[in-house]
Amino acid sequence: MNIAVVGTGYVGLVAGACFAETGNDVMCVDVDAKKVEGLRKGVVPIFEPGLEDLVKSNSKSGRLQFTTSLKDAVEASEVIFIAVGTPQDEDGSADLTHVLAVARGIGECMNGPKVVVDKSTVPVGTADRVKKAIEEVSRFPVEVVSNPEFLKEGAAIDDFMRPDRVVVGVASEAAAKVMKELYAPFVRTNNPILVMDIRSAEMTKYAANAMLALRVSFMNEIANLCENAGADINQVRVGIGTDSRIGMSFIFPGIGYGGSCFPKDVQALIRTGKEHGVHLRISQAVEEVNRDQKMSMVRKIVDHYGESSIKGMTFAVWGLAFKPKTDDVREAPALVICRELVSLGARIQAFDPEANHTFKDKFGACDEISYVENNYEALRGAHALLICTEWNAFRQPNFKRIKEELASPVIFDGRNIFNPGDMMSYGITYYSIGRTPVLGK
Repeated sequence: MNIAVVGTGYVGLVAGACFAETGNDVMCVDVDAKKVEGLRKGVVPIFEPGLEDLVKSNSKSGRLQFTTSLKDAVEASEVIFIAVGTPQDEDGSADLTHVLAVARGIGECMNGPKVVVDKSTVPVGTADRVKKAIEEVSRFPVEVVSNPEFLKEGAAIDDFMRPDRVVVGVASEAAAKVMKELYAPFVRTNNPILVMDIRSAEMTKYAANAMLALRVSFMNEIANLCENAGADINQVRVGIGTDSRIGMSFIFPGIGYGGSCFPKDVQALIRTGKEHGVHLRISQAVEEVNRDQKMSMVRKIVDHYGESSIKGMTFAVWGLAFKPKTDDVREAPALVICRELVSLGARIQAFDPEANHTFKDKFGACDEISYVENNYEALRGAHALLICTEWNAFRQPNFKRIKEELASPVIFDGRNIFNPGDMMSYGITYYSIGRTPVLGK
């Protein structure tokens, strides 16, 4: 099948590479000429395991091409995916400016009937607006489909190639047939292609992310209660997670969720509720709990040292990305923590295996933050270690070296990657989430 993907961000580039991998001819479109030129040379602008290899191999085979010409891509394709950004507007709603601009552009370039697929995360009713935008400028028939993505950063290739399910919202059997044919290679193990009406498909993406965000925020509230009640959240997590009705997914306590999906999608869902006269109280609470949880580590630091003592102190930070296996720092808890500590007069020595550069760009110029090349370098002379992202490389460090490098042996672990008993044996003062603090010697 001949496919166009408009937008070479995270979703568009993964989709384009994976569709090409199954034998389709794919043209990826982006307005950024420098980015397109880099992709033609195999330079992938984001970190995602396996993506660079897919881009290079399929580009070499000729199945994957990159262009700045929307006209060339539309004219050559039967199916066109819209995968441009939907940034959060000031009121929390999804900004559809880019989506609708692409829709009009597609309409102006159409040379025959097309299937246009909303791959971007968009609120209920967007497909109707996309269809209208196209039909206002095109005389050719168009089918608009909703096909939300459910990719986890760090595992996106596997998620796309072996999905739990594929959701497609269509208005006709003809459009359903096209989408089933396109996704058939990805569901050979009989995972379902769920065909539904367009608005239900649009709602499914927001409902799924809000449900997962709810689990994260709920566990963080229980973790905070555990700390005050003398319980251990890790034991509680196993106690509830082994219940088949609950399961173990997304019930790890921590310092809050971040990334490009959960924060934005929960806010957009709340806004959609307001537009339809429905007060989504649970979703509102999920957002409030998460916002507060990002400050939990700072509160522990202030309680330990005293707010007035933080000025002039240096903190080592391990992990800047919102989660492991990505360089994405959007809404990352580390952003909130570092900003607050800098505002209190502290200095930061930061390290992330992939996100140093993206964090620096997002945080902005700041003399109080230095970025180092390895995790032990961040420790030198620091008064405490803060763990904000649970990279595997941080899970079994040399604790003797940590004690030697730090000015004082204190760890604030926002991801519960260490065992409190081990910290006690090393004489390290250790604060985690939902567990009794260990006060070192």
